Amino acid sequence: MPHPIPLDRTRIFRWSAPILALPLTACDWVVMNPSGDIAVQQRDLILISTALMLLIVVPVMALVVFFAWRYRAANKAADKDYDPDWDHSTKLELLIWSAPLLIIICLGALTWVSTHKLDPYRPLDRIDARTAIDPRVKPLTVEVVALDWKWLFIYPELGIATVNELALPVNVPVRFDITASTVMNSFYVPELAGQIYAMPGMKTQLHAVANRPVAGTGISANYSGAGFTHMRFAYRALDRAGFDAWAAGVKASRAHLDRDVYLTLAKPSEKAPVAYFSAVDPQLFDAVVNLCPRPGQRCMGELMHVNMMGGAGKESARDTKGLRYDFPDSHVIEQSDRNRGQETAPDAPAADGAKGAAQAPGDHSSHSGADAHAQHR
Repeated sequence: MPHPIPLDRTRIFRWSAPILALPLTACDWVVMNPSGDIAVQQRDLILISTALMLLIVVPVMALVVFFAWRYRAANKAADKDYDPDWDHSTKLELLIWSAPLLIIICLGALTWVSTHKLDPYRPLDRIDARTAIDPRVKPLTVEVVALDWKWLFIYPELGIATVNELALPVNVPVRFDITASTVMNSFYVPELAGQIYAMPGMKTQLHAVANRPVAGTGISANYSGAGFTHMRFAYRALDRAGFDAWAAGVKASRAHLDRDVYLTLAKPSEKAPVAYFSAVDPQLFDAVVNLCPRPGQRCMGELMHVNMMGGAGKESARDTKGLRYDFPDSHVIEQSDRNRGQETAPDAPAADGAKGAAQAPGDHSSHSGADAHAQHR
């Protein structure tokens, strides 16, 4: 006969339960409560897939308990079911194999459909489950550059740019063009859409839409060096009036984002403050993608065109000017900075538009900009 659990042990279990559950209080359920249609469809995909798998898991766990109880040693009534010569049951075989096979078929069909429907390169065809997108509507384009260790957002149609702040109008389709300055990173706004990699020398895309006003946080979802922990940015979905007011505030800034400012901004720094730029070099993003933001560098597009045309001849073997894209003469770090042991580069102008705003001591990495860059590579 089983012995009852002592009272003192029961009390320990009861008192420790809240402590054991305490870590769950820090969980952020933003993935399960998104504010964008793409993220909503991805959440539904998670829930449907989990439910399909539980159709097998739950009955199996229940049968484990049932068989353990039904055929326990103390249950003498089960002895009459003992059949030492039993070796096959067609009904049982059909049940065991048909149910998992049907679930695998369902999961396969769901995966195939969702892989095409939620392709990040595929333009949106709806605002939400009840509203289709007018094919004449042009998506808002946002160019995203993953820097060390901050995010740069360029709005080419508006002629503005921000650092570490992303604002979008509600119910307007958005196309993100994404790249990186030095190493691979990952752009992720959990309540808007899934993560998309940002890679130097390449441009990836993501189509998404925000369905309600919300304030959240975007993150870097791929480790990229010493400042990765603080590589976060503010995300805001605003109604049309709010977005227009936000854009007007950015345009009121006196800071301009040209090549020289970008090269300063691209140097490694941590905890960069939000910064606004009222004007942007229209060719800057293409130059970043082609690894030629620094004057004198030859763009990847130019070199690929030369290769496509059959090469530049034997004399090009010694023509290496503008072909160095890493240490030294990097498009981000200069050799002179490394020689001087220059500390982490100053951040971009602050959000109020003041140029050269200083960052509080301790907000920067203790490594030099060049050393931090070399270390995280």
